[in-house]
Amino acid sequence: MWKADNWQEYELIDTSDGERLERWGKYILIRPDPQVIWHNQKKNPLWKRADAVYRRSSSGGGAWKENRLPEEWRLPYGNLSLEFVIKPMGFKHTGLFPEQAVNWDWFSSLIKKAGRPIKVLNLFGYTGGATVAAAKAGASVCHVDAAKGMVLQCKENAKLCGLSDAPIRYIVDDCKKFVEREIRRGNKYDAVIMDPPSYGRGPSGEVWKLEENIDDLVLLTAQVLSDDPLFFLLNSYTTGLSASTTGYLLNLHIAKKYGGKVTADEIGLPVTETGAVLPCGSSARWESQ
Repeated sequence: MWKADNWQEYELIDTSDGERLERWGKYILIRPDPQVIWHNQKKNPLWKRADAVYRRSSSGGGAWKENRLPEEWRLPYGNLSLEFVIKPMGFKHTGLFPEQAVNWDWFSSLIKKAGRPIKVLNLFGYTGGATVAAAKAGASVCHVDAAKGMVLQCKENAKLCGLSDAPIRYIVDDCKKFVEREIRRGNKYDAVIMDPPSYGRGPSGEVWKLEENIDDLVLLTAQVLSDDPLFFLLNSYTTGLSASTTGYLLNLHIAKKYGGKVTADEIGLPVTETGAVLPCGSSARWESQ
């Protein structure tokens, strides 16, 4: 498993009974997590002193309870000199997935060592954790997400990281349709970061299911790779879609043409209280040799 263990301001303190106990800077949060199927004793006193708890509703959705949080605050990731806006949202999110730091570290090193300009396409870019990491490493980045609010938060994160003038394009668009237009325009990229949702709806109401659409999307996106690509990163949070499966896709559609190597594994966060690692989805990585 690839562990995001370089955080200082974020900490996964404990897990039990379907919940995480987390520290986000100076604030303590309790959030649900379906991976936490165990019922170990909650010995840490912070379980009873959280600044906010996200409770699911029996009718669907949920809300933040016992909420003593500010509307937003800042969280640094010192390993790459990054800083992010943390903003508790609906459906338990905070605007950042800390486990992805293990991927930021990986591709930042590749970009820095490339010895040439690197152009990155970040699809389903959300609030831009990967975008600012790539830009900080020296790449030019095209950030694409269908949600305008997420793209605006990416801009805010870029500003916090001292990247207001960095070569970042911010695109509010359907990712598949954007890639199709980039192919027609003949635009190419040296690297792709792809973090598609498990389920969603397209611009015309069509249903998106990752396991049914990801093969076509990877095959399509492979067409915008340059003649000398550096890496391709595919993330998945879909239960039942293994790292080996997404790794197979990259072998089939990327390595078969460009050579290089594919690695795939779960990604996770170390749990302070137990010393174990909580699985948080998986990633498949292709990199040139």
